[in-house]
Amino acid sequence: MLIAANLRPVFSSVSVLLPEIIQATGMSSVSAGVLTTLPVVCLGAFAPFAPRLAQRFGAERTLLFVLIVLTVGTAIRGLGTQSFLYMGAALAGAAIAVGNVLLPGVVKRDFPKTAAIMTGLYTMALCAGAASAAGFTIPIKNMLGGSWNLALAFWAVPAALVFVLWLPQALRAKHHVAHSGFKVAGLWRDRLAWQVTLFMGLQSSTAYIVFGWLAPILRERGMSAGTAGGLVSFSIMAQVITCLLISSIAVRQKNQSFINVFLCGCAVLALIGFLYLPGWAFLPLAIIQGIGQGGLIAAAMMVIVLRSPDSHTAAHLSGMAQCVGYILAAIGPLLVGMIHSATGSFAACGVLFVLLGLGASINGWGAGRAGHVGVQVSKDSA
Repeated sequence: MLIAANLRPVFSSVSVLLPEIIQATGMSSVSAGVLTTLPVVCLGAFAPFAPRLAQRFGAERTLLFVLIVLTVGTAIRGLGTQSFLYMGAALAGAAIAVGNVLLPGVVKRDFPKTAAIMTGLYTMALCAGAASAAGFTIPIKNMLGGSWNLALAFWAVPAALVFVLWLPQALRAKHHVAHSGFKVAGLWRDRLAWQVTLFMGLQSSTAYIVFGWLAPILRERGMSAGTAGGLVSFSIMAQVITCLLISSIAVRQKNQSFINVFLCGCAVLALIGFLYLPGWAFLPLAIIQGIGQGGLIAAAMMVIVLRSPDSHTAAHLSGMAQCVGYILAAIGPLLVGMIHSATGSFAACGVLFVLLGLGASINGWGAGRAGHVGVQVSKDSA
Protein backbone atom coordinates (compact mmCIF):
# COMPACT_ATOMS: atom_id res chain seq x y z
CA MET A 1 0.00 0.00 0.00
CA LEU A 2 2.92 2.36 0.69
CA ILE A 3 4.23 1.73 -2.82
CA ALA A 4 0.78 2.51 -4.26
CA ALA A 5 0.65 5.80 -2.33
CA ASN A 6 3.75 6.96 -4.21
CA LEU A 7 2.40 6.27 -7.71
CA ARG A 8 0.30 9.44 -8.10
CA PRO A 9 2.02 12.49 -6.49
CA VAL A 10 4.01 12.98 -9.72
CA PHE A 11 0.77 13.95 -11.46
CA SER A 12 -1.12 16.04 -8.90
CA SER A 13 1.94 17.96 -7.64
CA VAL A 14 2.53 19.38 -11.14
CA SER A 15 -1.13 20.33 -11.56
CA VAL A 16 -1.31 22.82 -8.70
CA LEU A 17 1.95 24.49 -9.80
CA LEU A 18 1.27 24.56 -13.53
CA PRO A 19 0.70 28.34 -13.81
CA GLU A 20 3.97 28.99 -11.94
CA ILE A 21 5.81 26.49 -14.16
CA ILE A 22 4.43 28.12 -17.30
CA GLN A 23 5.45 31.58 -16.08
CA ALA A 24 8.95 30.53 -14.97
CA THR A 25 9.86 28.42 -17.99
CA GLY A 26 7.95 30.23 -20.74
CA MET A 27 5.96 27.13 -21.69
CA SER A 28 2.91 27.42 -23.91
CA SER A 29 -0.34 25.70 -22.94
CA VAL A 30 0.45 22.98 -25.48
CA SER A 31 3.90 22.41 -23.93
CA ALA A 32 2.29 22.30 -20.50
CA GLY A 33 -0.15 19.76 -21.88
CA VAL A 34 2.79 17.67 -23.07
CA LEU A 35 4.31 17.88 -19.57
CA THR A 36 1.11 16.56 -17.97
CA THR A 37 0.62 13.99 -20.73
CA LEU A 38 4.17 12.59 -21.01
CA PRO A 39 4.08 10.42 -17.87
CA VAL A 40 0.66 9.07 -18.92
CA VAL A 41 2.11 8.09 -22.32
CA CYS A 42 4.93 6.33 -20.47
CA LEU A 43 2.35 4.41 -18.44
CA GLY A 44 1.17 2.83 -21.66
CA ALA A 45 4.56 2.52 -23.37
CA PHE A 46 6.31 0.71 -20.51
CA ALA A 47 3.42 -1.37 -19.17
CA PRO A 48 4.11 -4.34 -21.54
CA PHE A 49 7.57 -4.82 -20.03
CA ALA A 50 6.26 -5.36 -16.49
CA PRO A 51 5.21 -9.06 -16.71
CA ARG A 52 8.53 -10.09 -18.27
CA LEU A 53 10.52 -8.12 -15.69
CA ALA A 54 8.55 -9.83 -12.94
CA GLN A 55 9.17 -13.25 -14.51
CA ARG A 56 12.89 -12.52 -14.81
CA PHE A 57 13.59 -10.86 -11.46
CA GLY A 58 10.48 -11.46 -9.34
CA ALA A 59 7.72 -8.98 -8.52
CA GLU A 60 9.30 -7.83 -5.24
CA ARG A 61 12.68 -6.96 -6.72
CA THR A 62 11.14 -5.37 -9.78
CA LEU A 63 9.07 -3.13 -7.49
CA LEU A 64 12.28 -2.23 -5.64
CA PHE A 65 13.78 -1.02 -8.93
CA VAL A 66 10.54 0.85 -9.61
CA LEU A 67 11.05 2.81 -6.39
CA ILE A 68 14.63 3.70 -7.35
CA VAL A 69 13.65 5.05 -10.77
CA LEU A 70 10.61 6.84 -9.32
CA THR A 71 12.76 8.57 -6.70
CA VAL A 72 15.32 9.71 -9.27
CA GLY A 73 12.69 10.89 -11.76
CA THR A 74 10.81 12.85 -9.13
CA ALA A 75 13.97 14.40 -7.70
CA ILE A 76 15.44 15.72 -10.96
CA ARG A 77 12.35 17.84 -11.51
CA GLY A 78 13.88 20.06 -8.86
CA LEU A 79 16.49 21.22 -11.37
CA GLY A 80 13.72 23.36 -12.81
CA THR A 81 14.42 23.50 -16.56
CA GLN A 82 12.02 22.29 -19.23
CA SER A 83 14.42 19.50 -20.21
CA PHE A 84 14.68 18.15 -16.67
CA LEU A 85 10.95 18.50 -16.12
CA TYR A 86 10.30 16.35 -19.19
CA MET A 87 13.06 13.89 -18.27
CA GLY A 88 11.76 13.52 -14.74
CA ALA A 89 8.21 13.04 -15.99
CA ALA A 90 9.36 10.29 -18.38
CA LEU A 91 11.41 8.42 -15.77
CA ALA A 92 8.67 8.63 -13.17
CA GLY A 93 6.04 7.59 -15.71
CA ALA A 94 8.08 4.53 -16.74
CA ALA A 95 8.47 3.47 -13.10
CA ILE A 96 4.79 4.01 -12.33
CA ALA A 97 3.83 1.98 -15.42
CA VAL A 98 5.59 -1.11 -14.12
CA GLY A 99 4.23 -0.62 -10.61
CA ASN A 100 0.68 -0.18 -11.92
CA VAL A 101 0.84 -3.50 -13.75
CA LEU A 102 2.49 -5.59 -11.06
CA LEU A 103 0.54 -4.52 -7.98
CA PRO A 104 -2.90 -5.89 -9.07
CA GLY A 105 -1.26 -9.24 -9.85
CA VAL A 106 0.46 -9.26 -6.45
CA VAL A 107 -2.92 -8.56 -4.83
CA LYS A 108 -4.52 -11.46 -6.75
CA ARG A 109 -1.62 -13.75 -5.79
CA ASP A 110 -1.36 -12.90 -2.09
CA PHE A 111 -5.07 -12.32 -1.34
CA PRO A 112 -6.99 -14.66 -3.68
CA LYS A 113 -10.12 -14.83 -1.50
CA THR A 114 -10.35 -11.10 -0.78
CA ALA A 115 -8.82 -9.77 -3.99
CA ALA A 116 -11.59 -7.23 -4.74
CA ILE A 117 -11.50 -5.70 -1.22
CA MET A 118 -7.69 -5.55 -1.24
CA THR A 119 -7.84 -3.94 -4.68
CA GLY A 120 -10.08 -1.28 -3.13
CA LEU A 121 -7.52 -0.68 -0.37
CA TYR A 122 -4.76 -0.47 -2.97
CA THR A 123 -6.78 2.05 -4.96
CA MET A 124 -7.44 4.03 -1.77
CA ALA A 125 -3.68 4.29 -1.31
CA LEU A 126 -3.33 5.60 -4.89
CA CYS A 127 -5.94 8.28 -4.24
CA ALA A 128 -4.48 9.21 -0.85
CA GLY A 129 -1.09 9.84 -2.44
CA ALA A 130 -2.62 12.02 -5.15
CA ALA A 131 -4.67 13.97 -2.59
CA SER A 132 -1.64 14.57 -0.40
CA ALA A 133 0.35 16.02 -3.28
CA ALA A 134 -2.54 18.20 -4.45
CA GLY A 135 -3.18 19.57 -0.97
CA PHE A 136 0.35 19.99 0.39
CA THR A 137 2.45 21.03 -2.62
CA ILE A 138 1.51 24.73 -2.36
CA PRO A 139 2.16 24.88 1.43
CA ILE A 140 5.48 23.07 0.85
CA LYS A 141 6.37 25.59 -1.82
CA ASN A 142 5.67 28.43 0.62
CA MET A 143 7.77 26.72 3.31
CA LEU A 144 10.64 26.40 0.84
CA GLY A 145 10.72 30.12 0.11
CA GLY A 146 8.36 30.03 -2.85
CA SER A 147 10.48 27.56 -4.85
CA TRP A 148 8.14 25.60 -7.11
CA ASN A 149 10.90 23.30 -8.37
CA LEU A 150 11.97 22.25 -4.85
CA ALA A 151 8.31 21.65 -4.02
CA LEU A 152 8.13 19.25 -6.98
CA ALA A 153 11.35 17.50 -5.94
CA PHE A 154 10.11 17.10 -2.36
CA TRP A 155 7.90 14.18 -3.41
CA ALA A 156 11.02 12.09 -4.00
CA VAL A 157 11.44 11.91 -0.20
CA PRO A 158 8.47 9.59 0.57
CA ALA A 159 9.41 7.38 -2.40
CA ALA A 160 12.95 7.05 -1.01
CA LEU A 161 11.59 6.18 2.44
CA VAL A 162 9.37 3.44 1.01
CA PHE A 163 12.40 2.09 -0.86
CA VAL A 164 14.20 1.68 2.47
CA LEU A 165 11.17 -0.06 3.99
CA TRP A 166 10.68 -2.36 0.98
CA LEU A 167 14.34 -3.35 0.64
CA PRO A 168 14.36 -6.16 3.28
CA GLN A 169 11.21 -7.77 1.84
CA ALA A 170 12.57 -7.61 -1.73
CA LEU A 171 15.87 -9.19 -0.70
CA ARG A 172 14.12 -11.96 1.27
CA ALA A 173 11.76 -12.85 -1.56
CA LYS A 174 12.61 -16.12 -3.29
CA HIS A 175 12.25 -16.24 -7.03
CA HIS A 176 13.25 -18.99 -9.43
CA VAL A 177 13.98 -17.53 -12.84
CA ALA A 178 13.88 -20.75 -14.79
CA HIS A 179 10.48 -22.14 -15.77
CA SER A 180 8.66 -19.43 -13.82
CA GLY A 181 6.71 -17.88 -16.66
CA PHE A 182 3.22 -18.61 -17.89
CA LYS A 183 1.89 -18.08 -21.39
CA VAL A 184 -1.50 -16.42 -21.69
CA ALA A 185 -2.84 -16.89 -25.22
CA GLY A 186 -5.82 -15.22 -26.90
CA LEU A 187 -6.07 -12.15 -24.67
CA TRP A 188 -5.65 -9.57 -27.44
CA ARG A 189 -8.43 -11.21 -29.49
CA ASP A 190 -10.94 -11.31 -26.65
CA ARG A 191 -13.84 -8.83 -26.77
CA LEU A 192 -14.20 -8.62 -22.98
CA ALA A 193 -10.49 -7.91 -22.60
CA TRP A 194 -10.85 -4.98 -24.99
CA GLN A 195 -13.86 -3.64 -23.09
CA VAL A 196 -11.85 -3.78 -19.86
CA THR A 197 -8.97 -2.04 -21.66
CA LEU A 198 -11.08 0.76 -23.14
CA PHE A 199 -12.92 1.27 -19.86
CA MET A 200 -9.56 1.61 -18.11
CA GLY A 201 -8.27 4.05 -20.74
CA LEU A 202 -11.27 6.36 -20.95
CA GLN A 203 -11.88 6.61 -17.21
CA SER A 204 -8.13 7.16 -16.76
CA SER A 205 -8.32 10.03 -19.22
CA THR A 206 -10.81 11.85 -17.00
CA ALA A 207 -8.71 10.99 -13.93
CA TYR A 208 -5.56 12.53 -15.42
CA ILE A 209 -7.51 15.56 -16.56
CA VAL A 210 -8.43 16.00 -12.88
CA PHE A 211 -4.82 15.43 -11.76
CA GLY A 212 -3.33 17.64 -14.46
CA TRP A 213 -5.86 20.36 -15.25
CA LEU A 214 -8.54 20.74 -12.58
CA ALA A 215 -6.46 23.14 -10.47
CA PRO A 216 -5.68 25.40 -13.48
CA ILE A 217 -9.38 25.28 -14.45
CA LEU A 218 -10.34 26.43 -10.96
CA ARG A 219 -7.67 29.15 -10.97
CA GLU A 220 -9.00 30.42 -14.31
CA ARG A 221 -12.44 30.55 -12.70
CA GLY A 222 -11.02 32.90 -10.04
CA MET A 223 -9.66 30.71 -7.23
CA SER A 224 -6.30 31.31 -5.58
CA ALA A 225 -3.56 28.69 -5.96
CA GLY A 226 -3.92 27.46 -2.40
CA THR A 227 -7.71 27.25 -2.52
CA ALA A 228 -7.67 25.46 -5.89
CA GLY A 229 -5.12 22.95 -4.63
CA GLY A 230 -7.14 22.42 -1.47
CA LEU A 231 -10.35 21.79 -3.43
CA VAL A 232 -8.61 19.33 -5.75
CA SER A 233 -7.18 17.58 -2.69
CA PHE A 234 -10.64 17.47 -1.13
CA SER A 235 -12.10 15.96 -4.29
CA ILE A 236 -9.37 13.31 -4.41
CA MET A 237 -9.93 12.56 -0.72
CA ALA A 238 -13.55 11.88 -1.61
CA GLN A 239 -12.14 9.37 -4.08
CA VAL A 240 -10.35 7.62 -1.21
CA ILE A 241 -13.63 7.10 0.64
CA THR A 242 -15.51 5.74 -2.36
CA CYS A 243 -12.71 3.41 -3.49
CA LEU A 244 -13.29 0.89 -0.70
CA LEU A 245 -17.04 1.49 -0.61
CA ILE A 246 -17.49 0.75 -4.30
CA SER A 247 -15.27 -2.32 -4.06
CA SER A 248 -17.24 -3.76 -1.16
CA ILE A 249 -20.57 -3.13 -2.94
CA ALA A 250 -19.52 -4.26 -6.40
CA VAL A 251 -17.85 -7.47 -5.24
CA ARG A 252 -21.23 -8.68 -3.96
CA GLN A 253 -22.72 -8.26 -7.42
CA LYS A 254 -22.12 -10.61 -10.32
CA ASN A 255 -22.68 -7.70 -12.67
CA GLN A 256 -21.07 -4.27 -12.17
CA SER A 257 -22.40 -2.63 -15.35
CA PHE A 258 -24.95 -0.29 -13.71
CA ILE A 259 -22.41 0.81 -11.12
CA ASN A 260 -19.83 1.61 -13.81
CA VAL A 261 -22.25 3.75 -15.83
CA PHE A 262 -23.49 5.61 -12.74
CA LEU A 263 -19.93 6.44 -11.72
CA CYS A 264 -19.10 7.68 -15.23
CA GLY A 265 -22.05 10.06 -15.06
CA CYS A 266 -21.01 11.47 -11.68
CA ALA A 267 -17.38 12.03 -12.71
CA VAL A 268 -18.04 13.64 -16.08
CA LEU A 269 -21.07 15.79 -15.17
CA ALA A 270 -19.11 17.26 -12.26
CA LEU A 271 -16.18 18.08 -14.55
CA ILE A 272 -18.56 19.89 -16.90
CA GLY A 273 -20.02 21.74 -13.92
CA PHE A 274 -16.59 23.13 -13.01
CA LEU A 275 -16.48 24.76 -16.44
CA TYR A 276 -19.85 26.52 -16.38
CA LEU A 277 -21.47 26.65 -12.92
CA PRO A 278 -20.85 29.50 -10.44
CA GLY A 279 -18.29 29.25 -7.66
CA TRP A 280 -20.79 28.32 -4.92
CA ALA A 281 -21.31 24.98 -6.69
CA PHE A 282 -17.63 23.99 -6.67
CA LEU A 283 -17.64 22.27 -3.27
CA PRO A 284 -20.59 19.93 -4.00
CA LEU A 285 -19.15 19.36 -7.48
CA ALA A 286 -15.84 18.35 -5.90
CA ILE A 287 -17.66 15.78 -3.77
CA ILE A 288 -19.64 14.40 -6.73
CA GLN A 289 -16.55 14.27 -8.93
CA GLY A 290 -14.59 12.52 -6.18
CA ILE A 291 -17.34 9.96 -5.66
CA GLY A 292 -17.51 9.24 -9.39
CA GLN A 293 -13.80 9.27 -10.17
CA GLY A 294 -12.75 7.36 -7.06
CA GLY A 295 -15.35 4.73 -7.79
CA LEU A 296 -14.21 4.52 -11.42
CA ILE A 297 -10.57 4.02 -10.46
CA ALA A 298 -11.56 1.22 -8.10
CA ALA A 299 -13.98 -0.29 -10.63
CA ALA A 300 -11.41 -0.27 -13.44
CA MET A 301 -8.84 -2.00 -11.23
CA MET A 302 -11.45 -4.39 -9.90
CA VAL A 303 -12.73 -5.59 -13.29
CA ILE A 304 -9.16 -6.57 -14.17
CA VAL A 305 -9.21 -8.90 -11.16
CA LEU A 306 -12.83 -10.08 -11.48
CA ARG A 307 -12.64 -10.77 -15.21
CA SER A 308 -9.43 -12.83 -14.74
CA PRO A 309 -9.58 -16.54 -13.81
CA ASP A 310 -6.13 -16.53 -12.14
CA SER A 311 -3.19 -14.31 -11.13
CA HIS A 312 -1.25 -14.99 -14.35
CA THR A 313 -4.14 -13.81 -16.50
CA ALA A 314 -4.64 -10.82 -14.16
CA ALA A 315 -1.03 -9.73 -14.69
CA HIS A 316 -1.32 -9.99 -18.49
CA LEU A 317 -4.76 -8.35 -18.63
CA SER A 318 -3.43 -5.59 -16.40
CA GLY A 319 -0.54 -5.13 -18.81
CA MET A 320 -2.86 -4.95 -21.81
CA ALA A 321 -5.31 -2.60 -20.10
CA GLN A 322 -2.56 -0.27 -18.99
CA CYS A 323 -0.52 -0.43 -22.21
CA VAL A 324 -3.36 0.47 -24.56
CA GLY A 325 -5.51 2.17 -21.94
CA TYR A 326 -2.95 4.67 -20.73
CA ILE A 327 -1.87 5.62 -24.24
CA LEU A 328 -5.55 6.34 -24.87
CA ALA A 329 -5.75 8.13 -21.51
CA ALA A 330 -2.94 10.49 -22.53
CA ILE A 331 -5.07 11.96 -25.30
CA GLY A 332 -7.46 13.65 -22.85
CA PRO A 333 -4.98 15.87 -20.95
CA LEU A 334 -3.16 16.71 -24.20
CA LEU A 335 -6.40 17.78 -25.89
CA VAL A 336 -7.29 19.99 -22.91
CA GLY A 337 -3.98 21.82 -23.32
CA MET A 338 -4.50 22.16 -27.08
CA ILE A 339 -8.06 23.44 -26.65
CA HIS A 340 -6.91 25.99 -24.07
CA SER A 341 -4.06 27.12 -26.33
CA ALA A 342 -6.40 27.51 -29.32
CA THR A 343 -9.26 29.28 -27.50
CA GLY A 344 -7.58 30.91 -24.50
CA SER A 345 -10.14 29.29 -22.20
CA PHE A 346 -11.11 25.92 -20.77
CA ALA A 347 -14.81 26.45 -21.53
CA ALA A 348 -14.67 24.64 -24.87
CA CYS A 349 -13.49 21.42 -23.16
CA GLY A 350 -17.08 20.50 -22.28
CA VAL A 351 -17.61 18.60 -25.55
CA LEU A 352 -14.45 16.58 -24.92
CA PHE A 353 -15.66 15.65 -21.43
CA VAL A 354 -19.02 14.47 -22.82
CA LEU A 355 -17.34 12.23 -25.40
CA LEU A 356 -15.03 10.70 -22.79
CA GLY A 357 -17.99 10.02 -20.53
CA LEU A 358 -19.98 8.30 -23.26
CA GLY A 359 -17.08 6.11 -24.28
CA ALA A 360 -16.30 5.12 -20.70
CA SER A 361 -19.97 4.32 -20.02
CA ILE A 362 -20.34 2.06 -23.07
CA ASN A 363 -17.20 0.07 -22.31
CA GLY A 364 -17.83 0.10 -18.57
CA TRP A 365 -21.17 -1.56 -19.24
CA GLY A 366 -19.46 -4.35 -21.17
CA ALA A 367 -16.56 -4.74 -18.73
CA GLY A 368 -18.99 -5.00 -15.82
CA ARG A 369 -20.82 -8.08 -17.10
CA ALA A 370 -20.12 -11.33 -15.25
CA GLY A 371 -17.61 -13.72 -16.78
CA HIS A 372 -13.93 -14.23 -17.48
CA VAL A 373 -11.81 -13.31 -20.45
CA GLY A 374 -11.41 -16.19 -22.88
CA VAL A 375 -7.74 -17.18 -22.71
CA GLN A 376 -5.58 -20.28 -22.49
CA VAL A 377 -2.96 -20.31 -19.73
CA SER A 378 -0.03 -22.71 -19.99
CA LYS A 379 3.32 -23.19 -18.34
CA ASP A 380 6.17 -21.60 -20.30
CA SER A 381 8.82 -24.27 -20.65
CA ALA A 382 11.35 -21.92 -22.25
